[in-house]
This record gives sequence, structure tokens and C-alpha cells, in this order.
Amino acid sequence: MPKKPPPHAWKPGQSGNPSGRKPGTGKVAAMREAIAAHVPEMVETLIEKARGGDVQAARLLIERVIPPMRAAELAQPLTLPDGSLTDQGRAVLRSVAAGELAPGQGAQLLSAIAALGRTTEIDELARRLDALEQATKGGDDADDD
Repeated sequence: MPKKPPPHAWKPGQSGNPSGRKPGTGKVAAMREAIAAHVPEMVETLIEKARGGDVQAARLLIERVIPPMRAAELAQPLTLPDGSLTDQGRAVLRSVAAGELAPGQGAQLLSAIAALGRTTEIDELARRLDALEQATKGGDDADDD
């Protein structure tokens, strides 16, 4: 049974201090407002400095405008053996060691193989449990005769 909130508890969406300071009226908001009036001139100054060869100004502008590039690993075809999951894991490790597969991709494949192994174990346990239950039911029916 879920607990009932105490009668003095705040209702969802209700402020704990309704007469408190309103959002946007603090020192940080005042500083932002003061700076916001000068942003266009500041950006123009940065652009002029960057054009003049100031690397820091150029870097600041570029970092704020263009998102950083992320390393991308291209998909690599890989044929895994039909053997055990251990054989497949070894094939992945050999491919990484030979430079045919990026280490990050190898790690992801090994994780996928491990997850498949856990799933296979669960399926096998469920199959064995069903077999035991069937065997137990058959034994119980024989005792009733």
C-alpha cells in the first residue's frame, strides 16, 4: 500500500517558499544582463583579433560556433567462426591484434558476445528447469496411482 504524504507536504508544482526571491533577480542574472548589452561589440572585437592573427581569439570563436569533431570508426566486415562463443571471442581478439579491427569495435563485439553467452545460459537453465518440472510431474502422477 503506498504511503500517504503528510498533510503539510507541498503539492506538485507548488513552491516551498512562494514569497521568496523570484527567478532571474539575483546577482548572476544582473551580471548576465549587464554583459548581454555588450556581447555584439565583444564578438566583433574577437573577430577582428582573430583576423589579425590572435590564435586564442580564433580558437574561442571556433570552439563556440563549430562543434568539436569526434573520432569515428568505420564499420569493418568480420566473419566469426561457427564454433563456441570462446572461439568467436578469440577471433575478435586476433582481428584487433592484427590491426584489422579498431580496439573500440573489438571491445563492443566482445561485450556483445558476452551478453549472448549470458542469454544462452539463461535459455539453457530455463530448458533444464522445464525438463525437471516435467520429470517431477511425471513422478507425482505415478505416485497417485
